[in-house]
Amino acid sequence: MATIVKMPKVGLSEESAIISRWHMKKGDVVKKGETLFTIETDKSAFDIEAEADGTILEIFFDEGDEVRVLTDVCIIGEHGEDITDLMPKQQDSEERPETEERKDEQLIETTDNCQDIDVLSESKQTDIESDARIKISPRAKRLAEKSGIDPRSIVGTGPQGRIIERNIINFMEKGPVFTPAALSEHQEKEERLYITSGSGIGGRVTTKDLAQIQSQVEEEIEDFEEVPLSNIRKIIARNMLESLANTAQLTIHTSFDATEVLSYREKIKNNRESSELNNITINDIILYAVSRTLMKHKSLNAHMLKDKLLIYNDVNLGVAVDTDRGLMVPTVFKANRMSLNEISEVVKGLVDDCRRGAINPDLLKGGTFTVTNLGSLGVEAFTPILNPPQVAILGVNSITYKVKPIDGDFKYYPAMGLSLTFDHRAVDGAPAARFLKELANNLENFTLLLAK
Repeated sequence: MATIVKMPKVGLSEESAIISRWHMKKGDVVKKGETLFTIETDKSAFDIEAEADGTILEIFFDEGDEVRVLTDVCIIGEHGEDITDLMPKQQDSEERPETEERKDEQLIETTDNCQDIDVLSESKQTDIESDARIKISPRAKRLAEKSGIDPRSIVGTGPQGRIIERNIINFMEKGPVFTPAALSEHQEKEERLYITSGSGIGGRVTTKDLAQIQSQVEEEIEDFEEVPLSNIRKIIARNMLESLANTAQLTIHTSFDATEVLSYREKIKNNRESSELNNITINDIILYAVSRTLMKHKSLNAHMLKDKLLIYNDVNLGVAVDTDRGLMVPTVFKANRMSLNEISEVVKGLVDDCRRGAINPDLLKGGTFTVTNLGSLGVEAFTPILNPPQVAILGVNSITYKVKPIDGDFKYYPAMGLSLTFDHRAVDGAPAARFLKELANNLENFTLLLAK
C-alpha cells in the first residue's frame, strides 16, 4: 500500500519549510530510515527520512519550493502501483469560467466599436499581450510597430503595468526610434537597449549603431562570479528590509571602563578547575548585566505590535550567532533568573546547535531583547538592526584605549563600546540613554552587580 510523505511540523511555531535538497528522485528505491530530502525553516535545516520501504512513485515539489506543513510532498509505494486516488487535485490555472471568457469577448467587441475612447479601450483589454512578457494594448502595439519603437524599453502606466498609447507617444519624444531592420534585429535579443538616439535619419537607431553598442558592451563586461542566494540568505534579506522599512530606528553609542570586567574574567580563567565554572566569556558577562539592567528599564524589554506595546516581566535574551549558513538568533529564556554560570552554559549549547544546524526552531523565536557582539572582529562602533517586534537591540564593540583623569593625572583605560538601537515609536531617546548609562555603570562595577 502506498505511503504519502507529508511536510513535517518541525517546530511548534513553524507554518512552512523550504525543500533545500532532494536526496532521491522519482523511480528510486528507498529503504526505511534513508534520507529523502532536506528542509530549511527560518534558520535551521533538517533531514527527512523515509518511514517505509518502497519506490518513489511521485514527487510534488522541487528544490527551493516553500511548502506548508502537513502538505503531501511525495508518495512511496510498490513499483507500478496505481496512485491516481492519492494525487492532489489540481486546477489548471489557465482555465477560466465560460462566463468570464464571454465577458471579455463582449468587452473587446465594445471597445473596438469605441476607438475614440482610448483610455477605456486600453485599460479594459487586460488579456492581450504582444508576447509572454510584455503587456501592451492593441493601439499601443500598432503605433509602436509603425514608429519603430521597441516596447521592451517602455514602462507602462496602464492597469497592471500595461503599455498604453500615450506611453508610446511620450517615448517617441525622448526615446530611441529604430529603422525597420534595426528594430527586427534588436527584438530578437533579450536585453533592453539603453540609447536615446542613433545615426540614422531623424536620430533613428540603425543596424550599424546596434553593432557598435554590442561591441562596447562586450568590452565593458567585468570579470565576476554570480552566486545565487541561499534560502536562508533570502529570508535574512527580507527580514532586514522589513525591519528598516517598518520601524523608526535610532542608534546611540557609549563606552565603559572595562577594567573590572577584564579582571573578573581573568580571575575566573585562572581558577576554573577549582571553581568548576564554565569558561565564562566577556560576552556572557555582558548578557548577565543586560538581563539585570533591563528589569529596571522594562520599556526596552518589549514588543511593538501596531498600536500597543507588550512589556515583558522576564528577559528572553536573543543572542546573535554567526554561522556558515547565516546569522541566527537563539533565545535564552528567562535570563534574568539565571546565574552567570547558567547563562554561559545555555549560550554555549545554543551556539553549538546553531553552527551544527541542529537548533530547534522554537528556540529561534520569543526573544524580547537582542545582543549582538562584533567586538572580537575589531569593530569599534556599528548600527545593529532591530529584530521586530522587539523594540531594542544592543551592539557590543571592541576594546580601545582612552584617557581619563585619575587623581590629578591622565591615565589610559580599556574602553568597550556599546551601541543601542531602539524603535523610537516605542521608546524616546532619554529612557534609552538612561538604560545605556546604567548598563555601563553595572559593567564598570560588575562585582557589585553580582552581589545584588
